[in-house]
Amino acid sequence: MGGFCGIFQERGHVDKKVLTKMQEKMRHRGPKGGWSFTCEHLGLGFRALKTSTTFGLPGAGRPLVNEDGSLLLAFNGRIYNHLSLRQALAKKGHRFSTRSEGEVIIHLYEEEGTECLQHLRGMFAFALWDKKKQLLFGARDRFGQKPFYYMEAPGNLAFASEIKALATLPFFPGEVAENAFTDYLTFQYVPEPRTMFRNVFCLPPAHYFLKRPGQPLKMGRYWQIKFSPERRPEEYFLEGIRERLRETVHLCLAETAPRGAFLSGGVDSAIIAALAGEMGPLSTFSVGYNEENYSELQEARETAAYLSTDHHEYIITPRDFIKYLPRLVWQFDEPVADPAAISLYFAARLARQGVATVLSGEGADEVFAGYGIYREPSALAPLHRLPHCLQGPLLMLEKALPAGLPGKNYLSRARRPLEERFLGNAYIFSAAEVSEIATLKNNVSPHRVTVPLYRQTKHLDDVTRMQHIDLNTWLPGDILIKADKMSMANSLELSSPYLDHRLFEFAATLPLAYKIRGKTTKWALREAFKDFLPAAAAKRPKRGFPVPTREWIKLRGFRLLFRDLLAGKGGHWFQKDRVNGLLQKHAAGHIDASRKLWTILIFLFWYELFALRS
Repeated sequence: MGGFCGIFQERGHVDKKVLTKMQEKMRHRGPKGGWSFTCEHLGLGFRALKTSTTFGLPGAGRPLVNEDGSLLLAFNGRIYNHLSLRQALAKKGHRFSTRSEGEVIIHLYEEEGTECLQHLRGMFAFALWDKKKQLLFGARDRFGQKPFYYMEAPGNLAFASEIKALATLPFFPGEVAENAFTDYLTFQYVPEPRTMFRNVFCLPPAHYFLKRPGQPLKMGRYWQIKFSPERRPEEYFLEGIRERLRETVHLCLAETAPRGAFLSGGVDSAIIAALAGEMGPLSTFSVGYNEENYSELQEARETAAYLSTDHHEYIITPRDFIKYLPRLVWQFDEPVADPAAISLYFAARLARQGVATVLSGEGADEVFAGYGIYREPSALAPLHRLPHCLQGPLLMLEKALPAGLPGKNYLSRARRPLEERFLGNAYIFSAAEVSEIATLKNNVSPHRVTVPLYRQTKHLDDVTRMQHIDLNTWLPGDILIKADKMSMANSLELSSPYLDHRLFEFAATLPLAYKIRGKTTKWALREAFKDFLPAAAAKRPKRGFPVPTREWIKLRGFRLLFRDLLAGKGGHWFQKDRVNGLLQKHAAGHIDASRKLWTILIFLFWYELFALRS
């Protein structure tokens, strides 16, 4: 675990000083050590995170190589099935020189080339140099848990675990991509493979690339997110979920001590903690707020007491928020306007005081259908079943209702097909609002992101189609980038057992009736583990790290900060009078514009920190 960077150039050796600058920008990913390597065409650098599974092992301070040194690897992540892979490879005559999990990738590549990716379970990003073939092979895990950024310039390909490492290079563009800015205002993040920076991209999840001197970059996909519901007895699914999730949790923690897990008031983290506790003593970590209705600390305490964990908690204050916000924005590399990042940052900081690795619940909602919005198809069904002749009167009724009146939004969403009304879990500014709030001359449609994904799922029910959208956009673009950047900001290793691809492939066979049942989301997951948890925890609806931004934005200090940023370098991207009007209405309590204002604020802060060219 850690972070890597590299430069592939068509001619000559890579300057080691340039590589060192790139590494230093990612020091938080490995404050205790690392290595660098240069040869003709290629330079690789790595920062090694000191954890029980990745540091202190033979080979942790140098590149991973095969027996004759013809293959060299820079690897970030975890390979949870590395022990079984190692045993199988050793039987075939491969000799291992370290205990690193990443070394199995090298020997698998010797056996199967790029097909080695099919055998890996875990979260990973890596760059492998094949000296004999003069081939650079890079890859990213199936869901995008570990980041992999790259950019091309004439004669050069640069890549890194963080964009700030790329920003040290002379050919870094340093300009905002206008289409990405429009996407950001819609989604609160920039959907991959784009980034907010012009000509800087993410290697998509479940993809690999190949690069040889004198040849263009080639990219391929090695795995697909596919749903195939089956008709099976209820117990088949419940037992299958229990077996697979338990196996994954135990694989994640097999060589980890002391063991830790994040714990909110919800069911996802409680299940992970319950399974982790089967392996021995467990520390759990929770954060909350003093503001009423924005804290799950009491619920987390009850679950921790039930599971007999060593529980720790921290209360986040507005002062903490103001103090640490610049660092949070800087760590993200791009603007990501998810307020839950605040909670996650402080949870990681708290955990790092006691453990080097934690388990977390990312992915459960996407895999098992846990978001409240997934109940919408059944809620809208009564209107969808009405005869066509009644659609006109309903449209007239919708138009007649005043804005904000209960029922107006319901009618509006009911008359639109799923492809139009659901763009993913976050929908901040509509296309019309983007035109009003931003200074862009041309706004691209956000539907260009989701239309290709909807085409892949025409044969599936609406809930499953919504899952497919979120798994391909919201999960890698928001949830996982947040988990990686906030944990790495604290030099903490974070694993997400719900995103084991074998668990997903089983969950993808669940029929709709085992996902949403009445008002209950994630029905099969809850039912499978109801006997492992307190009854309240098993039934509790999702809250998702609630953050009191609605109240904080009304504070005078916050509003002054907002207006200072709006008057700064990034303010020219917005219609300032409209933004100030939005801020005034929110502060006066006339509207709740907290998500919109937060999205604008994060962009302004990011623009200042990265000193972009206008």
